[in-house]
Amino acid sequence: MKYLRQEKGFYRRVLGLMLPLTAQNFITSSLSLADTFMVGVLGERELAAVTMANTPFFLALLLCFGLQSGVGVLVAQYHGRGGGMNAINRILGIGLWTSMGATFLLGLVAALFPEGIMRLLTNNESLVEPGAAYTRIAGFSYFFASISGMYLAVRRSMSEPRLGAVILCGSGILNIFLNWVLIFGKLGFPAMGVSGAALATLISRMLEVVAVIPCALRSKSLKLKAELLLRPGREMGQDFVKYCLPVVCNELLWSLAFSSYSVILGHMPNNTPLLAAYTLVGNLDKLLTVAIFACGSAAAVIIGREIGMGHRETLYSKAMALNMVALGFGLLCTVLMLLTRTFLARQYLFPLMDFGAEASETALYMLLVLSIFSPLRSVTLTNIIGVFRGGGDVRYALYLDLIPMFAFCVPLAALTGLVLDLGIRVVYIIIYCDDVIKALIGLPRLVSGRWIHVVTREECT
Repeated sequence: MKYLRQEKGFYRRVLGLMLPLTAQNFITSSLSLADTFMVGVLGERELAAVTMANTPFFLALLLCFGLQSGVGVLVAQYHGRGGGMNAINRILGIGLWTSMGATFLLGLVAALFPEGIMRLLTNNESLVEPGAAYTRIAGFSYFFASISGMYLAVRRSMSEPRLGAVILCGSGILNIFLNWVLIFGKLGFPAMGVSGAALATLISRMLEVVAVIPCALRSKSLKLKAELLLRPGREMGQDFVKYCLPVVCNELLWSLAFSSYSVILGHMPNNTPLLAAYTLVGNLDKLLTVAIFACGSAAAVIIGREIGMGHRETLYSKAMALNMVALGFGLLCTVLMLLTRTFLARQYLFPLMDFGAEASETALYMLLVLSIFSPLRSVTLTNIIGVFRGGGDVRYALYLDLIPMFAFCVPLAALTGLVLDLGIRVVYIIIYCDDVIKALIGLPRLVSGRWIHVVTREECT
């Protein structure tokens, strides 16, 4: 408990970072859940199809998140040192070019080969047509999201999360309005079904970029320098590869592993209700655990800033305090999930989505499993994306995040779900068992202090 005693203003800074991120995540997750409901109104088949179609886009989302997180490792420390605007411009330039190139390529493949992508993801032929209709349009939305997301991530790593909260919340609200208009054919527009959901996403992401550009041009805290954005320099490129590439690989491989769970479910017997329940619970999980992810993001900024300022002697104490905060929010998430499961799911959510008996029972079971694992997930997530990455220990964070999934969870989920046919109850527990392994392996690293690394260069500031 002694680690909870920090200097005056520490928890105010933590909450100052967390609250805008929590509000942003809550609103965007709420709108994502509403989006799921709107597609779910079309039927279990359409919802399952969109779930499978979103699998490769989940990879794109995690690629962008990985680039943003990796960039944040560098930006937070340079910002903590002070006077690092040239370096931050170079980092932003590399991040933008990399994320834009990767997401444009993915959007092009999705537009040209949507049916082929769907057939790789599921053997249920009834899901191919609606899933392909969604894939064809939605692919390029991630190109635009990569532009706005990278700039807002840099501002967040400079302890300025409010701009991102405002823009992304506004974009989410617009997205859900356009969903209502285009999915169901309101205000004189034709009813487009799942294609309407994809088009709404694309338009809202394009308008995010339109909103970000004037803010970036007028910013006083981050004055953009075109020559540095376009030519970041060899030294910064080397640092990007050293510290950002492991984070990108981490997120891509993690997303590949986690996306494989959807593929496993998509090949299990009677997969339509399983996928429908998995989608609904996944969105509820995002909504109810917003504070967990905000805590991890805030931890990365705080740890990186402290290292940049040279406060090495207090880092372990602050890391432990952030773990305590994460545990508290994890327990809160457990309570929220149990309340949702008991008082909201069967009475309100399932009837709204016209869930059948099997999908309903599966979703209730999934919520129970998530409620049990939430505290542990909160701590491991804060350490991986917050403490270790913020401390520059990106390779260890990669190993800790991936080895339990690839060595244990994914193979065992495939074995029990596809070979032994043990059903969703066994498979779903296996999916989240990696947090137990991560906690056992990660704690000694946290205690050792070997995660503290200075990643800045004097000549790049």
